[in-house]
Amino acid sequence: MKISFNVAENGAGSYRPLAILRWVMVVVFLSFGIQKFTPQSAEGIVQFISNSPFISWLSVFGIRGEAYVLGAAELGIAVLLAAGAFSPILSAAGALMGIVTFAVTWSFFFTTPGVVKWSLSTDPIAWNLTGEFLFKDVVLLCVCAVLFLASLPQSVVRSRSD
Repeated sequence: MKISFNVAENGAGSYRPLAILRWVMVVVFLSFGIQKFTPQSAEGIVQFISNSPFISWLSVFGIRGEAYVLGAAELGIAVLLAAGAFSPILSAAGALMGIVTFAVTWSFFFTTPGVVKWSLSTDPIAWNLTGEFLFKDVVLLCVCAVLFLASLPQSVVRSRSD
């Protein structure tokens, strides 16, 4: 039995508009990746990386180095997603890497001190501007999840219709 992955650009019906999501995510990853090569961005992400149980090990590269590693990864994801318009396997790989990326960055919402104040007496969840910035990653994670599921063979995701 041959398993064939899918590409939204070759789809039909409600599946085809997912191509728009792909290209939006390409732009998002390009812009995020390019920003990581600036000194301001490198300084800005230190608080997140140093408190993360998932990527704090990047500190071995130094402040600029950890930003370069993340920037290169984000640019690589952009390339995979763009190439995914022509290769279903690359589409799935790029989307899966996007899911991992946004799962890690969304975890900063919970692991970075001072971002969220949990309280039962006032606002149950009160976050600052950094928290608002990080919270958008749950939406981007979901977009990557939709792209990933749409790339999978129909036999794997039975609820998808072409």
